[in-house]
Amino acid sequence: MSFDLRTRLDERRAAALYRQRPLLESPQGPEVVVDGKPLLAFCNNDYLGLANHPAVIAAWRAGAERWGVGGGASHLVIGHSGPHHALEEALADLTGRPRALLFSTGYMANLGAVTALVGQGDTVLQDRLNHASLLDAGLLSGARFSRYLHNDAQSLASRLEKATGNTLVVTDGVFSMDGDLADLPSLARVAKAKGAWLMVDDAHGFGPLGANGGGIVEHFGLSQDDVPVLVGTLGKAFGTAGAFVAGSEDLIESLIQFARPYIYTTSQPPALACATLKSLELLRSEHWRREHLAALIRQFREGAQAIGLELMDSFTPIQPILIGDSARALKLSQLLRDRGLLVTAIRPPTVPAGSARLRVTLSAAHSEAQVQLLLNALADCYPLLEPNHA
Repeated sequence: MSFDLRTRLDERRAAALYRQRPLLESPQGPEVVVDGKPLLAFCNNDYLGLANHPAVIAAWRAGAERWGVGGGASHLVIGHSGPHHALEEALADLTGRPRALLFSTGYMANLGAVTALVGQGDTVLQDRLNHASLLDAGLLSGARFSRYLHNDAQSLASRLEKATGNTLVVTDGVFSMDGDLADLPSLARVAKAKGAWLMVDDAHGFGPLGANGGGIVEHFGLSQDDVPVLVGTLGKAFGTAGAFVAGSEDLIESLIQFARPYIYTTSQPPALACATLKSLELLRSEHWRREHLAALIRQFREGAQAIGLELMDSFTPIQPILIGDSARALKLSQLLRDRGLLVTAIRPPTVPAGSARLRVTLSAAHSEAQVQLLLNALADCYPLLEPNHA
């Protein structure tokens, strides 16, 4: 008996669902070199244009000179260095919470938080469109796991009626494939009424949202009492890598004691924390980045609607163009690439069947002229698609 991997791969190719890794041969930015070809990219999550910022690079370089290039051990052994501690304090200040805890990736932060808070006999309720890392965390926790209808507080309330034990409600802040915002005020109200905790993964909200870039919780003016568990990633608007959980003293201490993905892994390089401290400073002080980004989002949405493209309900940097059929989405992506523009086609199982789309992401590093180039290319290429028979 053997694993029939070739058949599985062939089936994925035949369904226009096969994934391939583009080879990036330049730093992140609007203008990149991919697979040897210069392209104008609209598909990374570097929302504030900090991933290749000279000051952030200089901070990383200086951090490496001072602290070396490796974490050396887990945080609980001898891997928790000065820059890690300073970054945690700065992230706590950004979120207005007593403490924050660094993780190596967003996947690990979500897995660590959920599995440390609930287990057998408890309940975890999640939005149907949550990120895979959140869904996996719920399944691995051992708690009773159920998904409520997307962004539907009434659906959540009905599931809360059947919840047992400690109950954790989990949602994305900004949904990564649709770009829409969670209705946090309603979700928080329903959760609090039943004594449940609300956990928000605001990976795509920190930076673009909030008066000071503090994300969706700041955007809605909510408190730690409304959202006890707040997760953020550093590889998107912060431009570096890693993640964090922010919350109460007891929450953070509990994660240090019980979150296995935190306990049993080497800390991130201290120099990376130095770089993130600098990017956090720029995120908070350079308000023009959010203002320029907001203007680009308006420009794109107005232009796309004039072309007749089907957009989704998003005022964030994530601007999906709904195509439907996976093969058509791939074709439009290729037509744009032939014109020198890189926009990734997102297909099932990342998104529901029949909802393949081009996921346009905008950055403060883009110019109005570059966005107009994208709109011009879409106006030329979209009519070339065959009718959607999906």
